[in-house]
Amino acid sequence: MPSLPDSVTLDVADRIAVVTINRPEARNTVDASVAHGLSAALDEVEARPDIAAGIITGAGGNFCAGMDLKAFLRGEVVRLPDRGFAGVTQVRSSKPWIAALEGYALAGGFEIALWADLIVATEETKVGLPEVKRGLVANAGGLLRLPRQMPPRIAAELVLTGDIVPASRLQPYGIINRIVPAGEALREARALASRLVENGPLAIAASKRVMQEGMDWTSDEMFDRQFAITRPIFESADAREGARAFAEKRQPVWKGE
Repeated sequence: MPSLPDSVTLDVADRIAVVTINRPEARNTVDASVAHGLSAALDEVEARPDIAAGIITGAGGNFCAGMDLKAFLRGEVVRLPDRGFAGVTQVRSSKPWIAALEGYALAGGFEIALWADLIVATEETKVGLPEVKRGLVANAGGLLRLPRQMPPRIAAELVLTGDIVPASRLQPYGIINRIVPAGEALREARALASRLVENGPLAIAASKRVMQEGMDWTSDEMFDRQFAITRPIFESADAREGARAFAEKRQPVWKGE
């Protein structure tokens, strides 16, 4: 277990890691301690073979309201080299991540959620990129990811108005995977993660890598580059185990080999 600041916690059960931003008194805004704590927690999740999926959430009824502006004025570093805002938004993890959103997920907080592979929110969750209202820009991934993950003109409206909207408004555009009653985001995220961890870890990692990197591939190169990543999966011990388990009508026992 890594040495984490009080502002970030890491709990592991049933091959699922739950990483929690723990500054409820400040709506879990990101200061230097959170950035370094999340960075360390992500490294721990990536390194541990007993963890197959991660959930990122916030304590005390909110996900994250973005950068701590008081910390910003104090000169605290909340963007880490090569890792991005909160030590998260530029990280490429081989394991799947689910963002479990309660309350507010704003500015950098929403950008952390957009970094995740899947998002669970509640009927009361509010999201938005209000940076322009403070003379700032959403450069922790919001300007890049939002237009790729939803219709560009709807993304432009959110970015350029800075409006805060119910998360449910974005579900029809594919930004949100699940909407649940308030207080149920983490429970639903755990249920979703439990389905992910049943699958082959090598297959998950390769599939995630192709989906991430493939957006930048040309039509002429995309199959060759996909095959370079996926071909070793078909030659793995896990692939043989998956086929054998199917034939024997049992659950596979993955070794990540």
